[in-house]
Amino acid sequence: MTFEIVPPLFHDFIRLNGKWYPDKPAIITEDETLTWGELDRRSSQVANGLLGMGIGKGASVALLMSNCTEYVEIMYGVLKAGAVIVPLNLAVNEEGLARMMEDSAAQAIFYTPDQFARLKNAPFDGVDPFAVVVGGAAGAAAYDAWRDAQSDSQPAVSIGEDDPCNIIYSSGTTGLPKGIKHTYRRRVQSMYELSLAHRYHFAAVSICPIGLYSNIAWASLFCALIVGGTCVVRSKFDVQDWLQCVETHGVTHTFMVPIQFQRILDAPTFRPERVASLEAVISGGAPLFQDLKERVVNEFRCAVIELYGLTEGFMTTLQPEEAEGRLTSVGKPVRGHDYILVDDDEQPVPWGGSGEICVRSVHWMVEYHNRPDATEEIKYFDPDGVLWLRTGDIGRTDTDGYLYITDRKKDMIVSGGQNIFPVDIEAVMVKHPDVSEVAVIGIPHETWGETPLALVVMKPGASADGAADILAWTNERVGKRQRISGIEVRANLPRNPNGKVLKRLLREDYK
Repeated sequence: MTFEIVPPLFHDFIRLNGKWYPDKPAIITEDETLTWGELDRRSSQVANGLLGMGIGKGASVALLMSNCTEYVEIMYGVLKAGAVIVPLNLAVNEEGLARMMEDSAAQAIFYTPDQFARLKNAPFDGVDPFAVVVGGAAGAAAYDAWRDAQSDSQPAVSIGEDDPCNIIYSSGTTGLPKGIKHTYRRRVQSMYELSLAHRYHFAAVSICPIGLYSNIAWASLFCALIVGGTCVVRSKFDVQDWLQCVETHGVTHTFMVPIQFQRILDAPTFRPERVASLEAVISGGAPLFQDLKERVVNEFRCAVIELYGLTEGFMTTLQPEEAEGRLTSVGKPVRGHDYILVDDDEQPVPWGGSGEICVRSVHWMVEYHNRPDATEEIKYFDPDGVLWLRTGDIGRTDTDGYLYITDRKKDMIVSGGQNIFPVDIEAVMVKHPDVSEVAVIGIPHETWGETPLALVVMKPGASADGAADILAWTNERVGKRQRISGIEVRANLPRNPNGKVLKRLLREDYK
């Protein structure tokens, strides 16, 4: 008889952290602090409640919730039950919400009272999930009473590495985004790799100021889980609250999007001393332009790591030790990952060239849920027959293989037969002293087919009358083919929960 190797999955980490470190803080929110022992017990109660209704392996459980303690214990409870987490994006409209519920075949939904009206108004068709309201009565079972009526014993369920773990719908605000499905093992593997790249350790305290339906938020939460650390979960992102939490709790790690770093640095109350506990921060979800990155490096005075990644399964990082001379790069693949660039003729491109980024990963998704057509569309087979996943992003490499993101393939502007990458223009425009945010899109043009237009959010105190000056300033600094045809001043730019500007929505105004 030989010893069987059984790799730990999420439920194992929760159980073992609860056993060996029962009094160590696991989750800190505005309302309470949960130790690993308490989180272990509560998540077991959630799991046993679900299993008692026949909701277990392979069954989908939806969460339509604002950030709170209960969100975390419910997520871990779903994992202990071997079920499938379906975190619903709060930015999605009611029609999209209903379609996600139907597509995932959710058998239960947990929601916070602030989402009740949206849930009530969603046009469900053939979906009648068991509903639990968290934080108050709204015509469904009250969460606390339901949870506390369940056994806190470890659930008797056998979870396999290849059992489905989550369906995360790709970021979008209308219609039905694609449901990205991972297995338990692949999702755990992604957290292994990220926790190593982000330099997590047993004493780590992370802060999560992003909605827990976001893959970026999962990174902050599950990296803490892997190492037995602590995660400070906030109900929303507020600069003053964030700074206070870092000071109060001695936060060591955070994963945020560039606009959050910018707002922290621009705050009148920011001082480097207030973030002295930080050891490593990651920026992802959108480009971290060089000027802002230099500010983060100089003012945060810790390891600043830029990440490029996909929810479908892939990550690169630029570590501080390799950033000199290549600050605008997103680095090289993390452990167990690989990428190539592919040109318009479907041929791999040598280092030093550019093309669509195609990737391989130890934690690939298994498929787009119920979308075999979309799953097939993202497959690329190289000349040796090796399978890669198409990202839809355009990149270039230097001669050492460091990756630079050029733009989204669908965001590329074709003007007079020439390819124009908006990110190149945006990188110039954000250096203007009056520009806070900018998005460059292609709009129809009778002669050139498309022409670049810049949508600008001005810095506080800057006058919108300065748009003409910004236009002239920009066109003096970009290439002739990159010159923008106009500037429109906006109060804000539409973004998804991960901080990416939704250029698709911006382009709709100019069709």
